[in-house]
Amino acid sequence: MSFPTQARSSVEDLPFVDVTAVGFTWEDPVVAAAREECWAARTPVGLLVLRYAEAAELLRDPRLISDMSLVVERAGRTSGPLHDAAALTVQSRSGADLHRVRGLVTRRFAAPRVAELRPFIRTTAERLAERLAAAGPCDFVEAFADPLPLTVICHLLGIPLKDYGLIRRRSKDISLIFALDCDPSLLPVVEESLAGLSGYVETLIRERAKETGGGLVLSHLLRTHQDGGLDEGELRTLVVQLLGAGSNTVSHQLSLAMVAFARHPEQWTLLQEHPELAEQAVDEVLRYCPTTGAIGTPRTAVEDLCYQSLHIPAGTSIYLGVHPAHRDPRVFPDGDTFNISVKREVPLLVFSGGPHYCPGAMLGHTELTEALTVLTSRLGSPRIAGPVTWRPPLGNVGPETLPLCFGWGVSA
Repeated sequence: MSFPTQARSSVEDLPFVDVTAVGFTWEDPVVAAAREECWAARTPVGLLVLRYAEAAELLRDPRLISDMSLVVERAGRTSGPLHDAAALTVQSRSGADLHRVRGLVTRRFAAPRVAELRPFIRTTAERLAERLAAAGPCDFVEAFADPLPLTVICHLLGIPLKDYGLIRRRSKDISLIFALDCDPSLLPVVEESLAGLSGYVETLIRERAKETGGGLVLSHLLRTHQDGGLDEGELRTLVVQLLGAGSNTVSHQLSLAMVAFARHPEQWTLLQEHPELAEQAVDEVLRYCPTTGAIGTPRTAVEDLCYQSLHIPAGTSIYLGVHPAHRDPRVFPDGDTFNISVKREVPLLVFSGGPHYCPGAMLGHTELTEALTVLTSRLGSPRIAGPVTWRPPLGNVGPETLPLCFGWGVSA
């Protein structure tokens, strides 16, 4: 199959995709049509990369930077607590500074430590699945998708059970920062939640300051802070980020998985009959319906550049479209089909790439694997039982509420 492409030299010559339109989803046929016309499209918020090869390459292009503070500035805040916190996030760092801060987290989520966590993850998933089986119709987000990763990250940070509700609400609202380009009116919600969660984290840090001998992630970060490896602002921001990234991303991905399986119940049955496919099923979920429909933090061109004959002015926001790239037929034959029996050999982009590759990728993959293993072993295929509400299309995409019923035909 051939894929003819007409070279474009100006952004104005690109096809147009309105990612800010009410009701827009990455499944919209206009996205696939634009991808076939060109490797990129214009949007109201910047350039959207649609094809896999270009997205993978630009993820690692040093002429493009990742900086959350620029997202906040475009929404109207050039100073203040939110702007300062955005500038301290891992996404906003580069070079040796990025390596220093990212390394503190990466070591905590390396393979041996994730392996140690697996029994805790499995037990938590089993407990939540038992409640699902007894509850009948339910909001899957509230009953399972949120509690599982939130319980795990709070366990790692030593946060008591009584505070989970506050963490859940605040971290969800803070994650709307990724959608500010799409809807700047969300700014007050993000600012209020950041203030609330930052205040909670400051209190938590003070309470834990004299208890740094344990193996929890927070204890490790506190020791680093006391040794001069992190200042107070960096420590607070890193903990807030861990709470958000460690809970919301997996929650959205779990819910998206249920939507995919509800639309393809034969795949649920296949996983029930072949639980050894669990890890491969997670890979297919991450490919077919990634929560990062576009890389959450847009890249920004720090200089005028020419890429594939296209002139990109300095300052251009560039969204790397993970969803369309993962469906690109040049790389994923029959990419619009959800099929857990197909082993995809091409690396996925859902966890970003290059120096900004997600340090919690292995933990997230493990949580998803354990969740699917437990759910398919105890419940029949999911069925959507009412209207689904959705998060904004930029940043972490996923259901806000997901009413589900589960069948009862479970394999032995």
